[in-house]
Amino acid sequence: MTYAPYRILGPDRPSRWLVTCDHAANTVPNFVANGTLGLPESEMARHIAYDPGAAGVTRFLAKALEAPAVLSNFSRLVIDPNRGEDDPTLLMKLYDGTIIPGNRHAGPAELQARLEGCYRPYHDAVAGLVAARADRVYLSIHSFTPQLKGRPPRPWQVGVLYAADERLSDPLLDRLRAEPDLCVGANEPYGGHLPGDAVDRHAIANGLPNVLIELRNDLIATEADQSAWARRLAPILQEVLAETGL
Repeated sequence: MTYAPYRILGPDRPSRWLVTCDHAANTVPNFVANGTLGLPESEMARHIAYDPGAAGVTRFLAKALEAPAVLSNFSRLVIDPNRGEDDPTLLMKLYDGTIIPGNRHAGPAELQARLEGCYRPYHDAVAGLVAARADRVYLSIHSFTPQLKGRPPRPWQVGVLYAADERLSDPLLDRLRAEPDLCVGANEPYGGHLPGDAVDRHAIANGLPNVLIELRNDLIATEADQSAWARRLAPILQEVLAETGL
């Protein structure tokens, strides 16, 4: 089977929304170190390799919103599509206490191969769907680990990330904080966006309404959990978008 660095779901769905999942998979293509980064399966199953549960939430949420979705099909340890091409963390050699053996000696030629084989095709796919509608609304789905090694537990169940454009994120935060059972983080567990990251590249640069949602990965570990979060988030997102008049 020919390797594909991304999947597109429902390209002809009618919604303004476009749902993306930058860290959907922990796949290591065969052209990268013969298909292994030298890590055991237990490490490749951790958040360091991908965003557990995010792909399922993306799939269910895109269907609920009647929206197209783009999901990556390579590990963030192969190359991180949510970083600009000049970002020093584009190709990680150490992450959350784990050394990545397959990246230790990766030089410029290896980086270029991964850009051409994974990173750029994914971003081209996203750009194509962004360009398909002038009124596109950009939604990025991620997940985060409940606790980094040596760090305190993270209390948030859901986080909303934003930087230069708060038109959608601010009212979404207000709406989520009205939910009595949720602990909601603003720019938590990470702060805003990085220059050249996926939201900056595809949404902010094009003036599109956008938001990035982070879900704690222990809450979306099963397909039932992923579906439940999608069912919960979809009407909230639709209501907030309608109320903003964007």
